[in-house]
Amino acid sequence: MGTPQPSADPTTHPAPERKVALVTGAARGIGAAIAAELHRRGLRVALLDQDDTGARALAKSLDPDGDSAMAVHADVSDPEGTERAVRAVSSAWRSPDVLVNNAARTAPGSVWDVDLDEWDALMATNLRSVLVLTRLCAPAMRERGWGRVINLASLAGQQGGLVAGPHYAAAKAGVLVLTKVFAQELAPHGVTVNAVAPAAVQTPVMDDLPAEALQRAADRIPVGRFGRPEEVAALVGHLAGEDTGYITGATLDVNGGLFMR
Repeated sequence: MGTPQPSADPTTHPAPERKVALVTGAARGIGAAIAAELHRRGLRVALLDQDDTGARALAKSLDPDGDSAMAVHADVSDPEGTERAVRAVSSAWRSPDVLVNNAARTAPGSVWDVDLDEWDALMATNLRSVLVLTRLCAPAMRERGWGRVINLASLAGQQGGLVAGPHYAAAKAGVLVLTKVFAQELAPHGVTVNAVAPAAVQTPVMDDLPAEALQRAADRIPVGRFGRPEEVAALVGHLAGEDTGYITGATLDVNGGLFMR
């Protein structure tokens, strides 16, 4: 009889590689809250933003050693720069398992008066970037048989937006459609694509608005207050998890009851 071989020790098995998330517009506001939530859930998080200083500061606060949080500088309206940023993340860690398309800009104005160059610039940031980034990141998810794409939409994309501007509302409506298109394409491959549609959320954008106007706006919301970035981030974190593979092509509202359906 041969010498008995020792049984395998499960403690010697290498730990599974940490999943990687890429969050756009991550330097502040909702994007920063999402980045922090995904990091708290154990993901490596790449924070993509034009505000390189802000993104670096947040990444350092999440992980001073830089092992699980990194800043990548890019303007999502620039496809070439965006592609370089994705390559940088893939080179440092691996191609993202989770993509959160959050970067956006607002520009108030009447539908009659919006400058066409401003229209095109806002569409490039708010809508075209979702197409570009998903096409950059989703193929590797499809090959691995697992992935999560979460797109930040808006109540304005469902009802129109007088405050945020018609081009903002139109772009966010387009995000909802792109979410469904990509969801249909990727569903057979273990990749889900969903949209999260917040209404008014307390972010630095509101800091310069009159208190009386903010109070009037909050009074219109059935729950009586604005949302918190952490509440949006909690939903995004859930959608990015292992147990949400049967949710895809959906728009999930975070609006305090302002829009019920």
